[in-house]
Amino acid sequence: MTPNLRGARVAILTLSDTVSRGDHTDTSGDAIAEIVSSHGAEVVARDLLPDDQARIAERLRSYADELEADLVLTTGGSGVAPRDVTPEATLQVVDRLVPGIVEAARTQTLARTPLAMVARGVAGIRRHTLIINLPGSPKAVREWLDVILPALGHAVELLRNQPRTWGEPHKP
Repeated sequence: MTPNLRGARVAILTLSDTVSRGDHTDTSGDAIAEIVSSHGAEVVARDLLPDDQARIAERLRSYADELEADLVLTTGGSGVAPRDVTPEATLQVVDRLVPGIVEAARTQTLARTPLAMVARGVAGIRRHTLIINLPGSPKAVREWLDVILPALGHAVELLRNQPRTWGEPHKP
């Protein structure tokens, strides 16, 4: 199945103390923006925040409730370090979990690196917005997106209440 995010409104949130301070560049956010744009998505927001659970949860709520993004992709803060709180912030704001997304990504990437075992990212839905936590490295972001992209367009359409039959062309 070819990934198709045409017309999807995507918000990208990078979570990192060092990136938000300007000590490092946001290469993972760059990778996400490049990949989703190449599949037809419109990046409607892109932000950096430190690893602060309350601020992350607030921004995720804003993306879903005010910006009405179809898809929110976070990067960083989903490992096992003491300040990695992205999954907890996400769990605070989602109404329903979509565990298959992160299960598939972890399973597929585990074949390449044992570090996939410590990825704690979650995926869930707030209202009509799908929120997915991706790892913090550009390489891992690319690997996870390779796995999950084929299902994201369909998920976005279902959340918009516009499902289509498999194989039917997308109608924006």
